[in-house]
Amino acid sequence: MMNQQIEDAESALLHTYNRFQIVLDCGKGVYLYDSNGKKYLDFVSGIGVFALGYQNEAYNQALKDQIDKLIHTSNYYYNVPTIEAAKKLKKITGMDRVFFTNSGAEAIEGAIKAARKYAFNKDNTTDHEIIAMEHSFHGRTMGALSVTGNPKYREAFEPLIGNVRFAQLNDFDSVLEQLSEKTCAIILETVQGEGGIIPASEEFLKKLRALCDEKNILLILDEIQCGMGRTGFMFAWQKFWVKPDIMTIAKAVAGGIPAGAFLMTEEVAKNSLVAGDHGTTYGGNPLVGAAINKVLDLFEENHIIENVNLVSGYLEEQLDLIVEEYDFVQGRRGAGLMQGLLFDHPVAEVINKALEHGLILINAGTNIIRFLPPLIIQKEHVDEMIGILKKCLS
Repeated sequence: MMNQQIEDAESALLHTYNRFQIVLDCGKGVYLYDSNGKKYLDFVSGIGVFALGYQNEAYNQALKDQIDKLIHTSNYYYNVPTIEAAKKLKKITGMDRVFFTNSGAEAIEGAIKAARKYAFNKDNTTDHEIIAMEHSFHGRTMGALSVTGNPKYREAFEPLIGNVRFAQLNDFDSVLEQLSEKTCAIILETVQGEGGIIPASEEFLKKLRALCDEKNILLILDEIQCGMGRTGFMFAWQKFWVKPDIMTIAKAVAGGIPAGAFLMTEEVAKNSLVAGDHGTTYGGNPLVGAAINKVLDLFEENHIIENVNLVSGYLEEQLDLIVEEYDFVQGRRGAGLMQGLLFDHPVAEVINKALEHGLILINAGTNIIRFLPPLIIQKEHVDEMIGILKKCLS
């Protein structure tokens, strides 16, 4: 059955993904099952989306209740679930204003527009510049590609929005080299994901914050993958308390319903986007609001961040033992339940073997295995993963 399903997909879908040759059918907890019934331990969680695991009854029921009530209206009207979701996001982020989107890439687009409008309102010119980071990844829309620091993603689609300069993550001098009187914003992932699971250092973030304060530049932090408890803090910047002017979130924020948001301080909100500057048809509809509300409630009720801090230390220990045991594994890096193993060769074969043995992994670059499990995993799931991984490395 599964082979026929794959053939049907290949004849109907646009070939923009090199998909693994399985058809996923259902999930339970931290496990997924394909349409032939094979079981897989999931250490990807839909690329950091399914933080609460699969078939969480309380989450599912909240969505069912909202579906029976009201799914969509448009942003010409208010709706209660989204109002409540915005209030909760303000509380956990310390930000002042929220704009709901359908995805992380759309959140980046909105953040860029807000930064440019903020700069335009200061001097009425449109030649402002943004500093982004090499090896970053912010999405595949034209604006998000413009600040993505990997030429292979950008070159076929140029010209992009322009006036973007690239510096090196954790190299403050490289930022200063790109700085000009036209710089209006600096954007970075607090922990680079696709670029290799590299956290921004405390020193780097604090120097950026001081620079932005001095020059009236906006600091934009992309928390799309590393946010929502993934690193052991609700948002990765909260470890060092380097608060951005604008931040972007998505992935786990709605537990699997397509949703994202960009948030900003009151200062930015009062001096940037106004009615007519930005919009969305689906963003922040009642179903999305209900999903975000329930996710945030369950994070608190189920002590999700406490679990991340408990289990992530054990995961780090076990991955460090892998580094010690295998000469071709060169190191581990990451934060919380966002970890990477660095190899001295491409990791595609290891990931494919893991899939054969019932373990779902993905890469971050050609030579890094990325670990993004649901945030509800326990130590026994780490042990199960390590056991399968060792079989594949042997």
